[in-house]
Amino acid sequence: MRTYLVVIDENDASRVALRFAARRASKTAGAVEILALVPQQEFVQWGAVQAAMEEEARLRAEAMVVQAASALIEETGIMPSITVRQGDPVSVVRELLAEQPHIAALVLGAATSGSPGKLVTHFAGADAGQLPCPLMIIPGSLGEEALDRLS
Repeated sequence: MRTYLVVIDENDASRVALRFAARRASKTAGAVEILALVPQQEFVQWGAVQAAMEEEARLRAEAMVVQAASALIEETGIMPSITVRQGDPVSVVRELLAEQPHIAALVLGAATSGSPGKLVTHFAGADAGQLPCPLMIIPGSLGEEALDRLS
């Protein structure tokens, strides 16, 4: 089965990438894997404070994924697989791609202005020739009509 890996975070471009991947998966009898990244917390001297900060970040990421997944299910009927991980975004994506060789494409959303984002910059640049699957970069400026037409 063709699986599209979408990395989502709190920016709108990742939601556009998720919509594209869901529409594409729906049309190709594929699946969607959602990866939510929990930002690394800066080291705090007190362990309990550090643990509380990490737990709060994880809960925010999980809530974001649940919201995105429910919209995806409602719109396309596709039940996504969900992975929530903490760590360096580039390393986490590489690890997940290595663990799951069935992933057919890495789908990332590019910001509408400024830098396209850390993952897009990295995987479209330094690692472009090293990926085990195609990279799809979805412009964050695409509207629903354009996404539906292009997917």
